[in-house]
Amino acid sequence: MGLEPGRLHFSWISSAESTKFARVAQEVTEAVKALGPNRHFLKEKAKVA
Repeated sequence: MGLEPGRLHFSWISSAESTKFARVAQEVTEAVKALGPNRHFLKEKAKVA
């Protein structure tokens, strides 16, 4: 089981770049929210007979 594309992000941000950190954090959050729930962690619905 691997990660779905778009769920892992890397960025080099210096401790002096607080505005860049805030911008990248917002961009990553929006990108991951747009993907929706991770299919690998969703439980299957219980089958009721």
